[in-house]
Amino acid sequence: MKLFLSIYHADCRIFQKVNQHYENKWLHFFFSRITFLGGATFTIILCLALAIMTTNQSRITATASALSLALSHIPVQVIKKIYPRKRPYLIVEKSKYPIKALKDHSFPSGHTTAIFSVIIPFVLYLPYLAVLLFPIGLCVGMSRIFLGLHYPSDVMAGGILGSITGLLSYIFLQQIMESTLRGIL
Repeated sequence: MKLFLSIYHADCRIFQKVNQHYENKWLHFFFSRITFLGGATFTIILCLALAIMTTNQSRITATASALSLALSHIPVQVIKKIYPRKRPYLIVEKSKYPIKALKDHSFPSGHTTAIFSVIIPFVLYLPYLAVLLFPIGLCVGMSRIFLGLHYPSDVMAGGILGSITGLLSYIFLQQIMESTLRGIL
């Protein structure tokens, strides 16, 4: 129990260190916009557009991202029901947050799960994209803390969950394609 309490206190301290900069107009401008890259509308449209507009291995990778995005939100919703953690702005004193802040449970971060579930298949397909995609994923995760909506552990759990589903979806579709090609040849 002491371990969980000390982890929670560290979570709160890190949250406060990030969230205290909410009033910084440049950071607020950046984080309040980049957070939408992990939202349902953007991630769904991106995956569908890439799956439709690309061909060959890029299409398979985009399909893996779409599959990962869909599958990753099943455990997110289950975990939120099992572990109904209140959002930090509702608990941590002096938290700053948007006027229309989310009121559902915070653990794990759905936005962070979504962005990592989408980017991981592309990083596996084209590893050099990691230089661009990982910072985007990390910024989406940081935005959730900055905006007062998630604890750092919510974001870490979402990143791990999204990464695992991205990896598994990519491997699954690669194996299907290899099996199909073997069957054709």
